[in-house]
Parts: sequence; C-alpha cells; structure tokens
Amino acid sequence: MKALHTFFISRDDIRLYTAYFFICIISLLMMPQAGAQNQAALEQEIRSLDSLLFDVAFNTCDLSPLEEIISEDFEFYHDQGGITGSKSEFIESIKNNICSINYRPIRRMVPGSFKVYPLASNGALYGAIQESEHRFFAQEENKPEYFTSIARMTHLWLLENEQWKLKRVLSYDHSGEDRP
Repeated sequence: MKALHTFFISRDDIRLYTAYFFICIISLLMMPQAGAQNQAALEQEIRSLDSLLFDVAFNTCDLSPLEEIISEDFEFYHDQGGITGSKSEFIESIKNNICSINYRPIRRMVPGSFKVYPLASNGALYGAIQESEHRFFAQEENKPEYFTSIARMTHLWLLENEQWKLKRVLSYDHSGEDRP
C-alpha cells in the first residue's frame, strides 16, 4: 500500500499567508483612493488648462497661452459658427472676432458642470474628455455686464510629447435664454 501523505501547513506558513491576505485586502481598499487621487489631479490639470483657454485667452484676449495648449492638428465644431479646421485659423478667429468687437465678452463656467473623463490605453493615460456648460456675458464701456448666451462644450485633451494639448472642441446647444 502506498503511504498516505498528509497536508500540513506550519504556523509560519499560516502567518505568511495571513500577511499576504491582509496586504491584498489593503491594496484593494486603497485602489479606489489612488484612482480618486489620480482623478482629482487630472481634474485640476484640465481645469487649469481650461482657465488658460477662457480666463486668459477668451476673457482678456491674451492669446499667448493658445500657442502652447492648442494642438497643431486642432479642430473646432460650433453649432452656429461652423467648423474651424486648424490651430492658426482658431487663433485668428478669436483675434479677429472675440477680441475685435466693441464689447468685452466674458465666459463663466456654470458651477457644478465641469466633468473630466480620463482616456487610457493599456492602463496608460493618453488623454481626457472635458464636459462643461458656460454662460457668456458682455461688458460694454460704462454699462453693467449683461447675459448673452449659454452653451455646452466638450473638449478632447491629448498628451502630446508629455504636454496637454487641446485637440478637438465641440461647442453646442447655444441659447440666448438662460437655463437654471
């Protein structure tokens, strides 16, 4: 008869397996926090880029940040103004339209509308989709600021040579009537 071998786990093995078990549990519990921290950092990064685009370039007509944050392969789709097919055309459009009218346009993001969705390939972040809603106002000389329109925007931000670049913009659902 063959000898029966008993399966024996030593106390040291039990301690080792217990330690592995707790390390795995702690790692799993921390993963959502790490993801949340990464998401918060991504949202902050995209929010700062949005600020350069609107608070600096659009609201003050300082177009210098646009050279750095707009992709060379840029496209802008506007539900009322049509397609702008290049970076240079976009910058010229802001310069000749937004910055050349007889009042100062002001954009303000609707509170709570800013959302960022990461884009990854094989676990590596390569881009982000930004959604937000904006209210636009006009400031004429010696007059109080007044509402002009509201719109939604979707931006595609991509990492190009480890730098965030705005690649595509959808500007849509423009309305002269404010929404709650």
